[in-house]
Amino acid sequence: MSFALFLLILLVVSGLVWLLDARVLRTRRAQDAKEPWWVEYSVSFFPVILIVFVLRSFLVEPFKIPSGSMIPTLLVGDFILVNKFTYGIRLPVINRKIIELNLPRRGDVMVFRYPVETSLDYIKRVVGVPGDRIEYRNKRLTVNGQPVALRPLDDYLSRERMQYSRQYMESLDGAEHAILVEDDAPALMQPPQSFPHSANCHYNTGSLACTVPAGHYFMMGDNRDNSSDSRVWGFVPEENIVGKAFFIWLNLNELGRFGSFR
Repeated sequence: MSFALFLLILLVVSGLVWLLDARVLRTRRAQDAKEPWWVEYSVSFFPVILIVFVLRSFLVEPFKIPSGSMIPTLLVGDFILVNKFTYGIRLPVINRKIIELNLPRRGDVMVFRYPVETSLDYIKRVVGVPGDRIEYRNKRLTVNGQPVALRPLDDYLSRERMQYSRQYMESLDGAEHAILVEDDAPALMQPPQSFPHSANCHYNTGSLACTVPAGHYFMMGDNRDNSSDSRVWGFVPEENIVGKAFFIWLNLNELGRFGSFR
């Protein structure tokens, strides 16, 4: 059971008890009679659960970064906040959009339901929007025939792996972000899987070219040689979108990272 569904069940049950107590039970109790424990707890927690449910479902949701696929932008152990409304208002649990707002843009860091197993949440960067022609060849990203601008930075030392990687500043639609590339790693980390719209992609040794279908997005990790992403498991459908990551609020290993991401 997902946490969103569990929270919804708690909200409905506590809300029904609160309503039953307000309309029926309270009028039947003697003035000095103590509330039953199940009424007391439900009435006390219902407002709290309601606030948490509304905030988490429609405004912001916290996530913890479990892997290094978005290094150096996001580190393992970062606690981040995800904007749930920037890409439209969605009904909780079923994730169906009811109000259209903004569309994901190239360069956005987006949380989404993993297409292979939708009970899992993934986080990657949007590099291709519907209709884009994405090419990845010799570890260089090209969008619609235009190589994405890169400028070299100092090498990055991974504390987890105690290994240096080449670091570049990449610019997607004017939004800059750092990426990592390892010279001795293959351009494609894993053999591609069979996925919906896989006919839109063509693979050669160490390279690929994909046309992003309507209503889908092409995602890549900033840690390019240590990320399982759209190069492997394909496109992310619009209905899988959770929200846009925008803020680091805690990392117990590096307290100075507070607010270091937007």
